[in-house]
Amino acid sequence: MINHAAGSPGVLVVGTGFGCRIQVPALRAAGFNVLGLVGTDIARTRERAAANALPGVFTDLDEAITESEAAAVAISTPPHTHAALVLKAISHRRHVLCEKPFAMNLGEARAMLEAAERAGVVHVIGHEFRWETSRALMMRAIADGLIGEPRLATLTQFLHYAGHPRVRLPDWWFDRDSGGGWLGASGSHMLDCLRIWLGEFESLSASLPRITPGEGAEDSYVMRFRLKSGVEGVLQQTAGAWGPHVATVRVAGTKGTLWLQDGAVWLADDQGTRALPVPQELLLPPLPPLSSDPRQKSPEWQMLAQVELAPYTELCKAWRAAIDRRSVPCPVPIPTFADGVANTRVLDAIRWSAANAGARATVPES
Repeated sequence: MINHAAGSPGVLVVGTGFGCRIQVPALRAAGFNVLGLVGTDIARTRERAAANALPGVFTDLDEAITESEAAAVAISTPPHTHAALVLKAISHRRHVLCEKPFAMNLGEARAMLEAAERAGVVHVIGHEFRWETSRALMMRAIADGLIGEPRLATLTQFLHYAGHPRVRLPDWWFDRDSGGGWLGASGSHMLDCLRIWLGEFESLSASLPRITPGEGAEDSYVMRFRLKSGVEGVLQQTAGAWGPHVATVRVAGTKGTLWLQDGAVWLADDQGTRALPVPQELLLPPLPPLSSDPRQKSPEWQMLAQVELAPYTELCKAWRAAIDRRSVPCPVPIPTFADGVANTRVLDAIRWSAANAGARATVPES
């Protein structure tokens, strides 16, 4: 039996990559007691658990839950494993945090949501970038009506990750059988932002090109969309473009335009152009301490920690507050399995459209 810290919910982390890089330090900073690590290879899992000062080492989630008596499970494995692991955790009536992309298809997503609701557990999705300061401020500015009625949105990003000789990406990111592809790995975050900023999708036309040589899943996606609110727009991103990283995020409305520039949110309207002030509650905390895991010293892990760790800590704080049944003000909507289902509807529609030469796809409502 693993000893429990008084007053701290016990949690297991399933996955030894992102789980060790981001989930372990974020969960600790949020006040969880991380009881153990669940992996597929016992020797590797034991080594990584030791590097992260985790007492429990497991390769079977049932055994891990029974042995540790953890109240919660955080899952950061490849997408094709999510449904089985989530349903197993829920069968033990454990609260669940599941990484994105949520599911392989809409059927899996619905099954996980229905099981979580029946069991009455607290369920959240790893869409930590809802808490990223500029995105949270953009959401608030739109909700406050600073641009009137939104009408047009453009989100475009050119990155060089895929094929770069010095960048080591997770193996599943470009493995179709594992649920990989840049659409799910990164596009799921962008779709989630669009939904909470501007509302649900109505229809779309999409393609999933690959720029870098190889036979793996797509490293890019292109989509023209219409939302139920009437907003139209373009979402385009690639991980395979040489050159400097470039991003454009802009939303135009009947009274003004918002855009992201150099980490700030800018507004242009009949009063002129200015950067919006950031309210105190939208500022992210300093990065929590990292573990002694030697991988934390690599340039890739350090770069990703700078981007992901602070907002993920806020996600974990919101999850813990819900588990503790505490009413804590949260500046953004907490992403739940219902969001996972909604996002999966859009992902499935994109894949159908791409497989049908960009034919218009209607996004189902349920």
